Amino acid sequence: MLRIGIVGSGFISCAYLRAAQDFPDIRIVACSDVNFAAAAEKAHEFQIQAQSVEDLLTNSEIDLVLNLTVPQSHGTVSLRAIDAGKHVYSEKPLALSVKEAKELLSAAEDKAKRVGVAPDTFLGGGQQTARALIDDGKIGTPIGGTAFILLPGHEHWHPNPDFFYQPGGGPVFDMGPYYLTALVNLLGPIKRVISIGRRTFDDREIQSGPRKGERVSVPILTHFNALLEFLEGPVISFHASFDVQNHTHSPIEIYGTEGTLQVPDPNTFGGPVRLLTRGKSPADIPLTHGFGDRNYRILGVAEMEKAIKQRKPHRASGELGYHVLEVMEAIVEGGGHGSPVEISSRCERPAALPSQPRLGILE
Repeated sequence: MLRIGIVGSGFISCAYLRAAQDFPDIRIVACSDVNFAAAAEKAHEFQIQAQSVEDLLTNSEIDLVLNLTVPQSHGTVSLRAIDAGKHVYSEKPLALSVKEAKELLSAAEDKAKRVGVAPDTFLGGGQQTARALIDDGKIGTPIGGTAFILLPGHEHWHPNPDFFYQPGGGPVFDMGPYYLTALVNLLGPIKRVISIGRRTFDDREIQSGPRKGERVSVPILTHFNALLEFLEGPVISFHASFDVQNHTHSPIEIYGTEGTLQVPDPNTFGGPVRLLTRGKSPADIPLTHGFGDRNYRILGVAEMEKAIKQRKPHRASGELGYHVLEVMEAIVEGGGHGSPVEISSRCERPAALPSQPRLGILE
């Protein structure tokens, strides 16, 4: 059994703690937070131990640190976990910069420890069903597609949205990991990015919670149009915005020489999969893979545990997260000048999961 300690006991930790109950080979034994009261509250609710961050990192009963801190702390906390001799699985993104992520992966290699990173939604039934259709040639050879992350901004629902509008936030770093990870799973690694970005609003008004009516400064770009050229040839038009009030686009469409595939929202584990071919009515495809009926937001950790046990590569890997991070960095930085940016990293396209007949069976 893989024994897990959580650093960061905020809202998202509940999803991980609930989903962990579906996987008998992993067990969350402790949680921590810089605000110890938050850790104590989660510990009481889920009947686990509350510890300080330092005590958790040095706890010999913990094999893997689940890093659920805010994005600005991901790289630092994950590196501390590796230095403490733990495997680590982090919420997205892997770090805020390629430089920081490279240091983390290098340290993990030196310590012979594994690094995993969210999102793991690409392991869910919706994305794996879409992957199988592409691999089986149902749309022919992929040639291009579209991906749309078009939102009005998190100030409409989040009581403290400030960090979404600081460096390391914005639509690309916040939601981009879901879409870019899904695209790499479907089409392989990305070789080049061309991006144009803008900032539509200089500040935002918080619309819920005790700070309602307070305005938040926006120093970053919040609307991006980008072209992603994949190593195998497809070109995807990628749109990410916190400035769009509503739209009717599909989350992801992949165009092939024989048809088009509509892919579910990559922020979910299930969702509708639709196949469109010339001269035929659109066909809704039943999910062929498991883990698509609800939120399994610890699936990447469970798959990582199997891979460690079997001495095989895990799918939601640090290398995949690093590649996605470099692409995000290129979109954001390129958005300021519009010139092409070559992506230097390469990652293996994650191995497809087999069709899952029941919950809990990963291989």
